[in-house]
Amino acid sequence: MKYDILLIGGNGFVGRVLAAQLQAAGYSVLIPTGHLAAGRDLRMLPKVYLENADVHEFDQLQDLCSRIKPQGAVINLVGVLHDKPAQPYGNVFKAAHVDLPKNIITAMQMHGLKRYLHMSALGADSHGSSMYQRSKGDGEAAVKASNLDWTIFRSSVIFGAQDQFINLFAKLVKLFPVMPLANHTAKFQPVSVDDVATAFVMSLSMPQTNHQSYDLVGATVYTMKEIVELAKRKVHASCAIIPVPAFVGYIQALAFEFLPGPTLMSRDNIASMQSPNILPVGSHDALTETFKISRRSLEGMQ
Repeated sequence: MKYDILLIGGNGFVGRVLAAQLQAAGYSVLIPTGHLAAGRDLRMLPKVYLENADVHEFDQLQDLCSRIKPQGAVINLVGVLHDKPAQPYGNVFKAAHVDLPKNIITAMQMHGLKRYLHMSALGADSHGSSMYQRSKGDGEAAVKASNLDWTIFRSSVIFGAQDQFINLFAKLVKLFPVMPLANHTAKFQPVSVDDVATAFVMSLSMPQTNHQSYDLVGATVYTMKEIVELAKRKVHASCAIIPVPAFVGYIQALAFEFLPGPTLMSRDNIASMQSPNILPVGSHDALTETFKISRRSLEGMQ
């Protein structure tokens, strides 16, 4: 069977919403994953198909591309948030943000596929202040250098029912009576996962989006403190939010890196926050101007 869409990273937070929107729009979707059990809800969607595969293995990646219709598309949502310090970035960021896009491009070329949608990040820059930004920037450069019909999406923090940003703070303010908050003035422009997914789906039928990069942001700019306060109201917590100096946040992040379990915050995350994660001055507001989307609000999550 040939599919309309190869959705890489489709078993994640954004991927699940995008898969549902794609199948609702009539597309058949193939999602490779190493965690089939976690995709039980996706298998309930009538035109979504999961397959056990490792996209970091090139042979498996090119086999997946061979099963996409000639006029179909490949969508890459893969992104990781943490890696060990290195220059210009560590092996985890390199594999996910640089090597994988390059391999996708090669595999697509081998099978005559042209349409490629790439998830990057607001602030992606090969010379950025964080490893995350630099690796995302190098990934974008590889996409732009290809002969594919590419579209790049650069989103701010993405919020939704299953996000790992607002919900993280919601959990923390419920657990602790006091939360020391460094980088409390860092700025973000959170964007709804539903709006991001809609832009991806719409672009598939908009040839004018070929060879374009789009910044995806919400309607409102928030400081870190305002976001945490919003999360606090969402869960009706009484936790006191106490702004602390930046060096305290650095020490906290360093401690988090060495704790067992998933990393909640890293020094590289702190470095990323040095640049406002908002629509650059003079930049095109793609959701409203190109895709004519009436954006959902962060407050609407409550």
